[in-house]
Amino acid sequence: MAGPDLTKTLLYTVNNLLQQEKYKAVLAVLKGFRNGAVYGAKIRAPHALVMTFLFRSGSFKDKLKAILKATYTHSRNLACFVFTYKGLQTLQERCQGKSLQSHSFLAACVGGWLVFGDNNNINSQINMYLLSRILFALSRLAVEKGYISQPKHDPFPLFATLVWGIVLWLFEYYPHTLQPSLQSSMNYLYHDSNVWHDITDFLVYNKPRTAA
Repeated sequence: MAGPDLTKTLLYTVNNLLQQEKYKAVLAVLKGFRNGAVYGAKIRAPHALVMTFLFRSGSFKDKLKAILKATYTHSRNLACFVFTYKGLQTLQERCQGKSLQSHSFLAACVGGWLVFGDNNNINSQINMYLLSRILFALSRLAVEKGYISQPKHDPFPLFATLVWGIVLWLFEYYPHTLQPSLQSSMNYLYHDSNVWHDITDFLVYNKPRTAA
């Protein structure tokens, strides 16, 4: 039959193309786009599901739309960033004939500005997530390179002390400075636990159930 034969021929052609070394750089950019889209969806979908049903009000349809929108935005942005980063990195390497550390930095800077420079909730969460990671990484790198001496005692307890002290102080007295999702989480933990009417909203539910 023509159908199966055509499919086999097409698959053979595609697989043969994927093995061509001269196309590897371009194909790596395309696969990076694919991986960014998949990873973004995997990371955002469960998070959006939990946060939306835990804290967001509205109909089931509205909640589903919010979950899909957040998942799509995260997936699209990560895919576009990976595509931009790998594409610019390859372009610089081709132009200069070798790979330099500056290529990675510059490519990521451009991608970050183009994709993650838009100030919205999704980008804000991603950028703040990365900020905490790079501060840890830069601290370790500074010790590794000898710019600062190795601490004699584990600094993690002091770090935890300051992080929790500062974030709760901000929450109690300057909550508007915190990200909305963090405000919602902290309201649930620290303020909603101050209010109850009977056993139902003390133990079973967070807030009393309203009559339909």
